[in-house]
Order: sequence, then C-alpha cells, then structure tokens
Amino acid sequence: MPRGGDYVTEPIEPSSFITEKNRAAKDALPFDDSTDFGDANRGLVAVPDQPAIPSRSNPERVVWSFTEYEFLSDAEDAPPTVNPSLWRQGRLTSIAGLFHVTDGIYQVRGYDLSNMTIIKGLAGLVVIDPLASRETANAALKLYRDATEDQSPVTGVIYTHSHVDHFGGVRGLFGEKGDAVPDIPFIAPDGFLEHAVSENIYAGPAMARRSAYMYAAALDKGPTGQVGSGLGLTVSTGEVTLIPPNQSITTATATPRDQWQAADRIPWRPGLTRLVVDGVRLIFQLTPGTEAQAEMNIYLPEKQALCMAENATHTLHNLLTLRGAQVRDPHAWSTYLTEALQTFAEHTEVEFASHHWPTFGNDKIVEFLSSQRDLYAYLNDQTLRLINTGSTGIEAAEDFELPASLKTQWYNRGYYGSVSHDVKAVYQRYIGWFDGNPAHLWNYPPVEAGRRYVDAIGGVEPLLAKAQEAYDGGDYRWVVELTNHAVFAPGVTDEYTGRAKDLQAQALTQLGYGAENGTWRNFFLTGAKEVVDGPGGTPTQAGLDLVQSLSLSQVFDTLAQTIDGPRAGEEQSAPISLQWHVTSPQQQGVTTTLRNGALIHVPGKDLLVAKPQATITLTRDALDKVLIAAAVAKGGFNEAFEEAVTEGAISVTGDDPTAPATVFGYLTKPDTNFAIVTP
Repeated sequence: MPRGGDYVTEPIEPSSFITEKNRAAKDALPFDDSTDFGDANRGLVAVPDQPAIPSRSNPERVVWSFTEYEFLSDAEDAPPTVNPSLWRQGRLTSIAGLFHVTDGIYQVRGYDLSNMTIIKGLAGLVVIDPLASRETANAALKLYRDATEDQSPVTGVIYTHSHVDHFGGVRGLFGEKGDAVPDIPFIAPDGFLEHAVSENIYAGPAMARRSAYMYAAALDKGPTGQVGSGLGLTVSTGEVTLIPPNQSITTATATPRDQWQAADRIPWRPGLTRLVVDGVRLIFQLTPGTEAQAEMNIYLPEKQALCMAENATHTLHNLLTLRGAQVRDPHAWSTYLTEALQTFAEHTEVEFASHHWPTFGNDKIVEFLSSQRDLYAYLNDQTLRLINTGSTGIEAAEDFELPASLKTQWYNRGYYGSVSHDVKAVYQRYIGWFDGNPAHLWNYPPVEAGRRYVDAIGGVEPLLAKAQEAYDGGDYRWVVELTNHAVFAPGVTDEYTGRAKDLQAQALTQLGYGAENGTWRNFFLTGAKEVVDGPGGTPTQAGLDLVQSLSLSQVFDTLAQTIDGPRAGEEQSAPISLQWHVTSPQQQGVTTTLRNGALIHVPGKDLLVAKPQATITLTRDALDKVLIAAAVAKGGFNEAFEEAVTEGAISVTGDDPTAPATVFGYLTKPDTNFAIVTP
C-alpha cells in the first residue's frame, strides 16, 4: 500500500469489490438508450473556439478549461475507476457549445456549471441566467455573436433564481460596451436579492470551503479524479458579479384575468405574471422554496417553450446541498411541478432549463415533468411515513428505495442529489438533527470521541488491524469510520497517524470510484487527498457587487457574526454604543451596541442608548470599500477602518474616539481553509 507522499503520485487501483459493483451498475441500467445524447447534441451551431477561458484580472490563471475534460469524450465506456452511470452523465455534461433550441432561442452549454439562454428580441437579446462568473459569461456571449454574426445589444436580463451560478456572470454581458450597464430590465423573482447576498455572505466562507469538496477544485480531472458534479462539470472560478434586479416578479405583479390575452396561449391562472421584454412575451410562475428560496419558471407562448429554471433537470436534485444551505421543501417542489404541468405542459413543445439539455416533444415533456414531480413527492411522503414508524434519518436513508419506474429513468438518477442525503434532509426539515435517542443527545466531539474509541479498542494498533481486515473485505464505510477515530485521537504517534491516514485515503478513494453521485465522488476523493496532504481549498471572498448589494442591516448582521463573543463578553462589562451616519447615496442612520458579547444594531436612534460613545460619519461607498479591504488587511476590519479614517473617507467624533477601535478589535476573520478530515 502506498505510504505518505507516495499517495499523491501513485494512482490507487480500484479493488475487485468496486470493479464488480461498477460492472453490475452497467448491467442494471439501459445504456443502449441514446436519446439523451441525441438531445444534448441537437441544434449544435458552434463549439468552443479556445482551449480555456482566462481570468480577467490575471490572464495566466484559467477560470474555465475545455481541454481538461476531453478525456470524457474520448472513451464511451467507463474505466473501472468510475461508476459507469456517472461516466455517462459526465460525457453528457461535457458537450459544450452554442445550441439552437427552437425559433429565436439559443443556449450556451458547457461554459460553466449552468447554461446561459439567449432569446432574440425585436431590438436585441434577452439573456436568462448569465452563468457564474464575468469571464465565462463574456466568452459565452462572444461565442453566440461570432457564430451568428448577431451584434445586437443585450436588451433584458432574467435571473431565474438566487444561486450564484445564475447571476454571477452578469457584468460579462456588457464588457464589450466598456462595462457600462444599460437602462434595461433586470428581472428576478421575489426575494432574489435578499437570498442571493445572504447565502453568499453570512455562511459564505464555510460554504466556499465545503464547495471545494463538492466540486473538487483541487483534484485533477480524469478517470482517477474529478469527472464532473452531476449537475454540470464544475463551477467556474472567475469574478462573481451582480447587477441588482430593477423589476421583481411577485404575487402583486400577477396579471389580472381581464388583462389576459389570446397571445398568452395558455388559460389564465391566478399568480401568473406576463411581461413583454423587447417584444418577447414571457409568462412567469413563481416557485418559492423549491430548488431555491427565490425561484421562478418561465413560459414563452409564442415559442411554445418552457424554461424550468432548476426545478426539473436531468438528475435527482439536492434537498440539502453538501456545501450547506437551508433545507429545501420537496412537498412544495412537487406541488409547483404539478402546477407547471397543469398550466403549461399541454401547450409546450420544447422544455429547457438552466442546466443540462432540453427535452423535445410534448409527450416526452409531460412524462419528464410528471416523473420528476413524482420523484420529489415520493421522497417527501415516504420519508415522513418512515419517520412516523420510528425510523431515524440514518435508518430511513439506508432502507429507502425508489420504485423501479422512477429509478430507471436516467433523469431521476442521483448524480447531484442522492436518495441517501435527500432522505436525511427531509428528516432534518421535519425533525431536526436529534434522532430522539438520548445516547445521541450529548455526544463527544471528534477528538474526544477518537481518544475514547482508540482506548476502548485497546490502542491504535488493534484498531488499524480491524480497519485493514475491513478493507480487505470491501467494507470501506467501516474502514473510514474506524480510521477517522485514529486520525482524530490525540496522542497517537506519527507512525500510526500516517498509517491511519493512508488506509483512510485508500478507503475513501474506493468509495469515490464506486459512487454514482458526482458530489459524493468529489467529497470522497478530495477527502482522500486532504487527509494525506492537508487542507488545500480555494479561498474565496465576496466580490464588490455582492457587498454593495447588502442592505445596511445585512452589513451589520454580517459584522455581528464575526464578533469574538467569549472574549468581548469577558472583557467588556459595560455596553459600547456607536452612532453611524451614512450620508449617501441616501441619508441613513444605525446605532450599534456591543453588549454581552453580541453586536446589536437598531435602525436610526436606539431609544435605550442615552448617548453613544462615538459617532461615525461615512458614505456607503466608503463602508463597502472597508468591508472589501478588511478581507485582505492583516488586521481585518479594524485596520481597514483606521486607514479610511486617516485618508479622510470616514470621520469619528464623540466623547470616546477610541470606542470604534475597541469594538472592531473583537471582529474576527473567517478561516477560509479550515481542516475538514483532520483535527
């Protein structure tokens, strides 16, 4: 077995157990059905004209590579190191280029995790979901322009939902115009901005760290490494931008019955909003609480085309992403899919989404949407049935089986979400983390548990012997659990720790080789690399656009979440209050008070504060620049703030001008590269 550094350079061969498991998977599924490959290649207009997309700020750095995934198109049959079902999905998601979907509708696919849809309007182009970063969106639009010789301007932008891969590239649409943002509609569902910025700011550093596992940024692309993430290949690593919407689709914007028109094609239903953007007739169906907290489907009646955002894709989706998020509601998800079927299906000839490839033909569309609807309903209802018969989340996930009629459909396979972690998500949504067994109410954390388990087994030597026995028998899940205790146990000698890590890396790799789910494979293989080499994540920080889009209340919420509460609570017995005057773009005031280790903010004047110790006067632009500078300043927010005061961008007055420095001294910087598989 390879040791230490040898693990990095010597590929691990798949065991006989994994080879057989993957062979059985090939025999169990309809690999002779080539419909998806036909649909994924249909309407191809142009292929990528460059091997990679460079970073805008550093041309030497690649933010998206096409050549890295060429290995997927080179071999139809999966190698023994990849589950054949996942290999097939990887080959499908690696098909990249500009595609003509139907009259006046194009998609650029394979340029990011998501798709960018381009609709020809009367005077220009209406763009749906401009990818995850400025660079990939710019390259996608250039591909369209070069292939079609259409140089007309972007006349409208639609964000289907609040996840970054559906808005982050928006400024790339205007690079050819010197980044000048035109006065055009930027349309999004109700609550978009709140959820877009909060998800990427509040728990952003932790999500980014876990995303490095989920999308396997540090892994080589290839048969023993990353082969995609199921929903797409991976996420681009360019500049994330955001132009806030200037038009929201809400229940209040719904079109009244008496304003419904024959050109809308479908019968009127309450809650639907119809807009005409650059001559393109669009009907919006709000679907809050489904794949995103703010999301909507879009029907184009003149095209008989239906955009399902990310509510229906060619995979079972996540009810709780492995990177972390709020648990999604499968009952609401299935309900809105039913509503979409009842509203649009009869009048639809092509269905497309913000990931994967379209579905063509009314009968196929109805079956596709119906089956996906049934999938989420089944997950919700049957998990609740098991909960109410006493199953815990882990037990329900272990025993849960989809009916053959659902699981044999390629688009219901668990490439991105999995039945296992989706069932646990339903359990968490309704019951929470505690399974009701008091033995699990107050467990030891990993280090203390590791020490006790190693002692209970008689030491690390017999533990590793048991783990090796399990490895030889193909029980890799048990190997990982046993060796995890040895890795986390304090006081284990370097020799034994190295052996435990090597064995754990071997077992994690085998689990990765056998995983049908792309994100599981990525987690297993990234964990295998990190347990031997140490943390190697890709630190990311919120871009200026996201910071500028925070409300003032969200700014102070974000600062409050970084307070070193224990130290502040111990050292400051009396409250410290600061009055903030934000002078532009509009006059705003906030009072912040540090008390009991918590930073509390009140809009305007805090009625319980007689006199703040200091008053801070600044513009919103100055505040945003401090927030951005704090991410790179050695002294964090305090250092960035003091520099802005010295430069005259911020003034501090009052009885105690040192009060801000005292408060800001308790602000901490997040660790963007924390360990996950080691203490």
